[in-house]
Amino acid sequence: MKTLAFDTSNKSMSLAILEDQTLLADLTINIKKNHSISLMPAIDFLMTSLDLKPSDLGRIAVAEGPGSYTGLRVAVATAKTLAYSLKIDLIGISSLYALAAGIKEPDTLVIPLIDARRQNVYAGFYVNQESVGPDQHIALSDLLEQVKKQDKVIFTGEASVFTDLIKTEMPEAQILPSLPSAYELGLKAQTMPAVNVDAFVPEYLKKVEAEENWLKTHQAGNDENYIKRV
Repeated sequence: MKTLAFDTSNKSMSLAILEDQTLLADLTINIKKNHSISLMPAIDFLMTSLDLKPSDLGRIAVAEGPGSYTGLRVAVATAKTLAYSLKIDLIGISSLYALAAGIKEPDTLVIPLIDARRQNVYAGFYVNQESVGPDQHIALSDLLEQVKKQDKVIFTGEASVFTDLIKTEMPEAQILPSLPSAYELGLKAQTMPAVNVDAFVPEYLKKVEAEENWLKTHQAGNDENYIKRV
C-alpha cells in the first residue's frame, strides 16, 4: 500500500511517499516558505516524479501538532481533503515524533523540542521510538528540572536554540538537532489506526495568544463588554 506523509508544522516542510516500508521519494525544504502555497505543488511534484495517480494512494499520514498554528491548519486541512475525496485512511501523528524518530540510541530518553517562544517549548518524550509521556507545552526551565536526574538524555528537534541553558542545567545531555521526517511518519502510520476524518483536528496544546488575551477579560460569567450580535 502506498502512503503519502507530510509535515508542515514548522518552518521546514517534509514530504514522503512510501510503498509499505520502502521509501519511494521524499522532499524536505528547510527555509521559511508559505506552506499553504507550496504544499500541494510539492505533493504533485513527488506524485508526478513517481508516475502515480491520486487513486494509487492507500493512506495519508500527517503531522497533527503541536507546532505553528498556521502550518498545522494547512497540513490538517490538506490531509482531510485528500483522505475524504480519495476515500482512504487518514492517520495523525505527533509532530514531535517526526523530530525524534530518527534518533535510534537504545534505552535513551529522547526529547524533541519545538520553540514555542518566550523560553517555552513543545516537548515530547521517547525511548526506543516509543512515547513514554504525553506531549507538553512547558517552560524550558521546568522541563529541565523534570528530567535532569535521567541518566541518558538526548535533546533533538529545535534544541540548538536552547543550547546554553541545557548545557548549564544538564551538562551531560546530548544535543542533536533534527528536521522533521515525513518518512518516519509514513512508517509509523502503518501501525496506527485511522482517525475519523470529519472529527480530526490539530493538536495545538496551547491556545493562540489572541485567544488567551481575550479569555482574560471574558471568563465564564463575565458578561461585561460581551457582544451578542452585530
